[in-house]
Amino acid sequence: MKKIFIMSAACMLLLACNNEKKDDPKTTETTAGADKDKTPAPSEFADPKYAEWGKKMIAQMTSGDIAGWMSGYADNAVYQWSAGDSLGGKAAIEKYWTDRRKDVIDSITFSNDIWLPLKVNTPQKGPDQAGVWLLSWYEVNVKYKNGKKLIFWTHTDHHFDANDKIDRTIQYIDRAPINKALGIK
Repeated sequence: MKKIFIMSAACMLLLACNNEKKDDPKTTETTAGADKDKTPAPSEFADPKYAEWGKKMIAQMTSGDIAGWMSGYADNAVYQWSAGDSLGGKAAIEKYWTDRRKDVIDSITFSNDIWLPLKVNTPQKGPDQAGVWLLSWYEVNVKYKNGKKLIFWTHTDHHFDANDKIDRTIQYIDRAPINKALGIK
């Protein structure tokens, strides 16, 4: 009798440890429907092509090919600096950088660059926009026409419109050392 009791207890224990759940048609249907109707994550990685475009743009800026650099911009683009000043329209941005390269900058190179293409599905608080953003960080080595040299880091964000043209650039930069090198107060 003792053996039967021990065998019965062992069988009950083994059956109680079986955690395997059988498919419930109700649960399976709900799960399948949830995947189909699932909302996208607030943000996700975007196509790496945007990082390649960014690398091409800094190569164009280095070589002085401002027209090539501007080919990625939309006509209504805005170029904004972290200090709050900005340029509105592709023509104004192109004129600024053409004049800057011709009259102010002797040479400019970029190194130690980092690129992060990001697709924002749900904007967060603030003035951010849904869509594709290319976030970049790089070291800038610039020699000015007055002979002064400067090395600094910058962070630049580019937002792409529905036609894959840049409609907003935000550059986070400390302009005080630049102004000092150029003798601007």
